[in-house]
Amino acid sequence: MNGLESYRQHIGRELISEADIKAAIKEAGKKIDAIYDGHPILLVSILKGAFVFLADVCRAVTVPCEIGFMCAKSYYDSTVSTGTVSITMDLEQDVTGYHVVIVEDIIDTGRTLKEVAALLRARRPQSLHILTLLDKPSRRVVEIEADIVLFTIPDHFVIGYGLDCGELFRNLPYVAEYNQD
Repeated sequence: MNGLESYRQHIGRELISEADIKAAIKEAGKKIDAIYDGHPILLVSILKGAFVFLADVCRAVTVPCEIGFMCAKSYYDSTVSTGTVSITMDLEQDVTGYHVVIVEDIIDTGRTLKEVAALLRARRPQSLHILTLLDKPSRRVVEIEADIVLFTIPDHFVIGYGLDCGELFRNLPYVAEYNQD
């Protein structure tokens, strides 16, 4: 089996289509616009998984927005969270006085997001909301909820639309189950 065949065999059933993602992001953009009513916002992406989502959200809002990036890891090269969250890259912006929207790809155990949200809240933003593409509430081990959830999914390891397994599959325009076989 060549590399491309091996790659393709790990792409399982499509769970959320590209069209459904686009439609949900358009609606999320309207909700964000309504919340902030013309006030500038700072969209904060948790790298690497949320960068694709952030790009589309940024284009879906009409309020003035800046973007910022943080990198937090708990998965490394596995399909199972290590349970330890590391902030490996912090924001460059001082969030004091900003209306901050954390743009997350997936809330699984909630550990990573809880750590990032606590860190940002301690920096005294004017407001802080959480937007997530995917929510997996059955896996939650800490109390954390998003203000806007685009899709709630069952307990599957998923890839695509920025989500990876071992740094691959981020380029898929849809969300699919990862096939470990």
